Amino acid sequence: MRKSALTLLAAVIGLAAGQASAADLQRRAPAPAYVPAAAPPITWTGCYIGGNVGGIFGRAEADFGFGDLSSDNSGFAGGGQIGCDYQFAGGWVIGFRNMIDWANLSRDRTVNFDTGDRATVKIKNDWFDTLTGRIGYAVAPNWLLYGQGGAVWAKNSAEVHINGNDVGTISKTRTGWTAGAGVEWVFAPNWSAFLEANYMDFGSNDRNISAPLTVCASGCAFSTKATATTVLAGVNYRFNWGKAPY
Repeated sequence: MRKSALTLLAAVIGLAAGQASAADLQRRAPAPAYVPAAAPPITWTGCYIGGNVGGIFGRAEADFGFGDLSSDNSGFAGGGQIGCDYQFAGGWVIGFRNMIDWANLSRDRTVNFDTGDRATVKIKNDWFDTLTGRIGYAVAPNWLLYGQGGAVWAKNSAEVHINGNDVGTISKTRTGWTAGAGVEWVFAPNWSAFLEANYMDFGSNDRNISAPLTVCASGCAFSTKATATTVLAGVNYRFNWGKAPY
């Protein structure tokens, strides 16, 4: 009888100890750790629209039969751009862009020639439009270095005075080529900023102006050449082609 009582007591103690141990294990089980979702990767693939401001620095040359003159001038430029990019093979990016800017590039230049004649030319550039392709490399996920090149159109005009007489105004939309380089930085979701410099060359053009002057009795034939450099800073808003947003 005593042996049976001891056996029963041992069984009760063992059962209680097992329940206590199980409860203790349940209390000590750590809660699953929360793992935040990974940030979406930055991609340059997509289209964008934006604006820019900066400076334009021009050089114009006019070669008359009796002498030549040149003029360096600078002004303000500002406008907008639209384009698309595609990222491939890791960090390589290709794309195209159309940029239209207004400019206040204007300057008068007067030269007295050895013949005793005096020529004054007022050269203006009202706007320019560039259509370029670009290729770049993302040196960091949100930093892009790029080069670009393509075609440029600009509205140029020249008012010519010889010996104080207005002999005509030439106004024409000129076509040339452009090349440049820049850096772009993604600074916020879908937003990027850029800084770039570009060179524009419009080549040489032959002109002829007739005037009732001794120096232009049979017409004044001359050629003009125009180049310009721009330094622009701008901001783009980027739309992605179904990719993760910036």
